[in-house]
Amino acid sequence: MTVHYPLLHNLKIVLNVAYIEQIFTDSQYYIILDQCVLFSVAGDAQHLSELRIVLMGYRAAGKSSAGNTILGREEFDLKTSAQCVRRHGEVADRHITVIEAPGWWRNYTVENSPELLKQEILLSVSLCPPGPHAVLLIIRVDYMFKETERKAVQGHLDLLGERVWSHTIVLFTHGDSLEGQDLQWLLDKCGNRYHVLNNQNRSDHTQIKELLEKIEETVAQNNGCHFEIDRKILLEIDAIKKTKERMDKWSEDIRSQTSE
Repeated sequence: MTVHYPLLHNLKIVLNVAYIEQIFTDSQYYIILDQCVLFSVAGDAQHLSELRIVLMGYRAAGKSSAGNTILGREEFDLKTSAQCVRRHGEVADRHITVIEAPGWWRNYTVENSPELLKQEILLSVSLCPPGPHAVLLIIRVDYMFKETERKAVQGHLDLLGERVWSHTIVLFTHGDSLEGQDLQWLLDKCGNRYHVLNNQNRSDHTQIKELLEKIEETVAQNNGCHFEIDRKILLEIDAIKKTKERMDKWSEDIRSQTSE
């Protein structure tokens, strides 16, 4: 008897069958689909009137474009920002809060990234209290995903603690081809939760509707809970906020003195 896997078939069509077949065997994809069953059948996911989302990824991955596509309008500046950006909107009968965290350099491990960048990544999840329903990890599918990128992704997300991975969805952007053996590791790490987003076709509201439903399914998989950062890291975030406030006040005082 032939067993049909429509999700596998659709993924191959969207991401270019030639690259898919070079990377994974069908048996590996069947395992992925078995573990990702909540995305292919109706589950216990409930429609949520509010969704809080954090966008993360390396520089030029398409985080701002993804945020604009999700909200359906130009809310995020495509220029690189060194600080988190928060935007809101009403989408598909839901109030959506989107936080874009600054990106890291693709080949930089977390040890090589500036402290300010790491602080902003920590702050990002506190900007949508009580916490995000999902972290969308933005990955360009037209770039090779090698061991260096794998280490960079793991190191920067691990700043938020191991639990963040159970709330993470890989969001593939930029293109129609999938390359890189280490994507298998990434999909496994994220519980095989993924979505393909075409930022060039914003008139396709179906792709956003399906993404929001996958976020709701992720919440259901986490027993209806949003992501909550470890208390130890939370204390560190509070310390960062207080330091930042002191630095801002100090800068303001300096400007006031020099203008007198």
